Amino acid sequence: MARFTTRLLGSVALSLAISGCAMTADTGPKPAEKAASVEPALRQAAMMSERNASYGEAAQHYAALHAKYPEDKAVTLALARNLRFAGNPQRAVAVITNSTAGQSPDALTLLELGKDYLAADQLNLAKPTLERAKAAAPLNWEILSSLGVVYDYEGDYGKAQQQYDAALFADPENPTVLNNKALSLAQQGRLDEAVSIMKLATDQPSASAQARQNLALLMALKGDAEAAERLARKDLPPAIAEANIEYYRSLAKPEAPAKPAQKPRAKPAAPAMEEDLPPPPPPPLDY
Repeated sequence: MARFTTRLLGSVALSLAISGCAMTADTGPKPAEKAASVEPALRQAAMMSERNASYGEAAQHYAALHAKYPEDKAVTLALARNLRFAGNPQRAVAVITNSTAGQSPDALTLLELGKDYLAADQLNLAKPTLERAKAAAPLNWEILSSLGVVYDYEGDYGKAQQQYDAALFADPENPTVLNNKALSLAQQGRLDEAVSIMKLATDQPSASAQARQNLALLMALKGDAEAAERLARKDLPPAIAEANIEYYRSLAKPEAPAKPAQKPRAKPAAPAMEEDLPPPPPPPLDY
């Protein structure tokens, strides 16, 4: 995923008219006025950095705001979210746990904490945290979808799809939930259903580029390398697209017939998971 650098247009030209009166120090802005003008700019910079996928930069801005306003829940959640996006889920966990010490966190805080644990591969903590969030807000599609991701990582695809169906009941045709359900079905070996649902996800106006690349992966697994190539070229920079296309072509090639064994093995090999899928280049689940 390409990450665009935030461009802050902060140059201000100041012209001073020559007059017969000398300028004194009192004519400049007071310290309180300077602080008041800096804070909105900092918030704007944080939001723009996140919007442009410059998550490390956004986290720095939100950290400055969090230091000043540690009880601002929106800032705390934004800081944790951007730390997680930037690949620092353990720091995100620390931000949430420190901010909620001695308190009873609400559903949205539990949701972020559950996602942070999930990103840190701590399923044993992610699952109960998200279940607490679900108990507090049983119709929140994002909580339900995140729980579905936990079950997928555990290999319990039936329970995962139940969570996705509940999330779709709360928010029909949500592209994130459809994306996750499609990949859950694919991991279960139900590739035709997965492709159908992923196409529905990519048809939504708010569908992400990641969903289209996941569709490319599924099309390659079905043997349609041309469709996978078209999708890869649609969103990705040329160098990344070419690398993904080579990967998709390798998936679309029919496997060579297995050679008959000349001798029976003394000990049979451990059976592979049925319909085991190769890992895709992008993250498989969007939570």
